[in-house]
Amino acid sequence: MGKRVENLKVIDNKHLTEDFCVLELRSELGLPALLPGQFVQVKVEGSPETFLRRPVSVHDVDYSENKLSLLIQVLGKGTETLYKLDKGDCLNLLYPLGNSFSDPLQGESVLLVGGGTGIAPLLYLGKYLKNKGLRPVFLLGFRNLSRVILTEEFNSLGDVYITTEDGSVGEKGYVTDHSVLSKIIFNRIYCCGPDAMMHAVAGFCKNKNINCEVSLENLMACGFGICLCCIAETTRGNLCTCTDGPVFNTKDLKW
Repeated sequence: MGKRVENLKVIDNKHLTEDFCVLELRSELGLPALLPGQFVQVKVEGSPETFLRRPVSVHDVDYSENKLSLLIQVLGKGTETLYKLDKGDCLNLLYPLGNSFSDPLQGESVLLVGGGTGIAPLLYLGKYLKNKGLRPVFLLGFRNLSRVILTEEFNSLGDVYITTEDGSVGEKGYVTDHSVLSKIIFNRIYCCGPDAMMHAVAGFCKNKNINCEVSLENLMACGFGICLCCIAETTRGNLCTCTDGPVFNTKDLKW
């Protein structure tokens, strides 16, 4: 799959909270084929402190409008600049990058688990699975009520279960504490989020003999395997997250 560097136009910037937004971008060239789990490298203009491109998961794709959506969380000067983009601005992307989540087998019960900005790739994955005739289940973890976002979008694709650390929405605790894990037998789990959460989900899947794939959020400077700063330790040796991942089966990771 060929990569391209392209300026996409900002057609909307939906501020969800004071530090989360969804950037909707349009390609004048027509979008390339994008798979759930892939990511883009964003060039941040107007932020002197931001020298390197920022990796951002593909959040949603609408080929009928050549529209690509990215979920952004403000974590520093670079993402703050992205949060402040206006309609009509341009954003330079290197994309599409990385591998993708694997397709489930026919008839498998599938759970998508996300926390924080880790929910970003799960929307497009959920849409992809729904288009294949599956009804995924979502388990989303947030810190508290003020951090809960995009539930309507996920509800349109499948059943949604929520945990919050303070119990203000859904069940109290972490995603691996949720009762749905004891009520439904899942054959396959896809996961993205904080490292500790992914480790916990991987441990649960190992104990239950469930096929599990995680999308790693390692630091990526180049996006195509040159800088070697995103190495993941696997049973096949050290691999670049940006080219051999970001999606890995947890059986292949040295966790």
